[in-house]
Amino acid sequence: MPIYEYAAKDAKQSCVHCRMSFETLQNLSEDSLTHCPECGNPVAKQISAPNVGASEAGFDDRAKSAGFQKLKRVSKGEYEKMY
Repeated sequence: MPIYEYAAKDAKQSCVHCRMSFETLQNLSEDSLTHCPECGNPVAKQISAPNVGASEAGFDDRAKSAGFQKLKRVSKGEYEKMY
């Protein structure tokens, strides 16, 4: 299930929960929230960057065990196998 971020449309009429922003888990089939679950004031869905695993820890080992080969560029159009 994706995590959606919402923030109050009007910060002056919002509670602490929705003033800055809040996150909620929702199914893709669910409608977007229109009101804060805490205070009932109108909220809008925010656009946020997805969190994709940038960590490469163990990536080479997992790729090698899956049968992939790592190549290193030696010169233009020439590569050598790392493993």
